Amino acid sequence: MPTPPPQVHSQVEYENHSIPSVPTFKPSMSVPDWLVAVQNFMKTLQYNHTGTQFFEIKKSRPLCGLMETAREMIRESLPIKCLEAVILGIYLTNGLTSLERFSISFKTQFSGHCFHHVVLGVYCNGRYGSLGMSRRQDLMDKPLTHRTLGELVAEFESSYKRYQHTLKKVKIGLYVPHDPHVFQPIEWKHLVLNAARLGPQEMRKELEKHGRDMRMKILKSSSAQSPIKERSRGKSLSPRRRQISPQRRFAHRRDKSPASVERKPPELSTLNDGYQIRI
Repeated sequence: MPTPPPQVHSQVEYENHSIPSVPTFKPSMSVPDWLVAVQNFMKTLQYNHTGTQFFEIKKSRPLCGLMETAREMIRESLPIKCLEAVILGIYLTNGLTSLERFSISFKTQFSGHCFHHVVLGVYCNGRYGSLGMSRRQDLMDKPLTHRTLGELVAEFESSYKRYQHTLKKVKIGLYVPHDPHVFQPIEWKHLVLNAARLGPQEMRKELEKHGRDMRMKILKSSSAQSPIKERSRGKSLSPRRRQISPQRRFAHRRDKSPASVERKPPELSTLNDGYQIRI
């Protein structure tokens, strides 16, 4: 008896695959309800277990370009991974200005191998939570109930411990603008914490400091920022002013008179004003 040929999915069968409806925000919905609707939509797309990423995500790409990729995800309705879920979560929460969004990246170790994961952190009305996708149910979305950023990260670390994963590093980004047309890229790792060197208390302290700075809008994303510094000890990210003696302050003010200002050659001035070295 001949062996039957292998089954091949037809083009019509692919085109007729179910496409989930995109959630629609209603004024009567609360922010937590909307986050649940967004997360349920991503779960409907399912996690991509194929080993092939269907959508190319370049972290250095401008936000407006990543939002176009998010629209493509909705049109295609294919399974997604964690990084794609972050971009889709940003797209579906744009315009909800009472909700702040930022990336949280994890590096863990298990059985001698390192693993990377990222979720979309959210903040609203004094509470933190997250959106995302993962193979594990407790490593994706977290309810908007955590009082501090340190508490939220500690919850993820506890989830990792259930799978014998050791947390090695945590990277926290900055708030993502709600304007989908901005050309600046997402700030993915403004704060880098080495969990292997820091104890739990020091980790929580650094995360809470970063959370306060973000809420106070002290930290701002810029394409010409100084290099990211990995922090293994508590150091403030807030800008500090150097103490200047009254004599130096008076001399500095006096030197700004038109007669004492040193003027640069036109070519050098144009170069310094128009370009900055990026690292």
